[in-house]
Amino acid sequence: MNLDWEFIMESLPLYGDAMWLTVKLALIAIVLSLVLGLVFSLVLFYKVKGLRSIILAYIELSRNTPLLVQLFFLYYGLPKVGIHMSEFQCAVAGMTFLGGSYMTEAFRSGIEAVGRTQLESGLSIGLSRVQLARYVILPQALAISIPSLGANAIFLLKETSIVGAIALMDLMNVAKDLIGMHYKTAESLLLLVLAYLILVLPLSLLLTWVERKVRHAEFGN
Repeated sequence: MNLDWEFIMESLPLYGDAMWLTVKLALIAIVLSLVLGLVFSLVLFYKVKGLRSIILAYIELSRNTPLLVQLFFLYYGLPKVGIHMSEFQCAVAGMTFLGGSYMTEAFRSGIEAVGRTQLESGLSIGLSRVQLARYVILPQALAISIPSLGANAIFLLKETSIVGAIALMDLMNVAKDLIGMHYKTAESLLLLVLAYLILVLPLSLLLTWVERKVRHAEFGN
């Protein structure tokens, strides 16, 4: 198969811009999802009345509806009731809505893995709920949850390929446009695959390194 290297070189700036957009979108969505997941998991753990049922309903709604449907609702549905957001804002909101539920479940599994004896011991020596969460629950829960959190972060990064449906010029949209205009399918898809590999592989290696460091610091092995 002969590749058009001149076309590849000319297309690199387009993919570079799309990669930068993907990085910004994924980074913001991952950070917001982690914050939501942490807060919601603690609410579920402490069984806060009223909020617990709302969060459980949110998790079921988020995990059982496609991201594409969520994006369409935000981009096309909300303007009908007077709420307008840019394409980028809709993408961030949709991915955070999806990612928050997965991060909540990841944190919750880590929190629930902390021994009840430790919790009871912390309460017996007079620790408040905040102190118990900060000094006993979260350090251990984080170490346990890191593999799931990392997998969710990679999942969100790859899910950015959906946001082209609301007119954002992400990597997938750039590849589709180039194929449609120039009929350079092999070259466009090669650049698409390489772009995602460049984004996902370093993140995967970084998360593996972080997991090892945290587990070593927490458990000493």
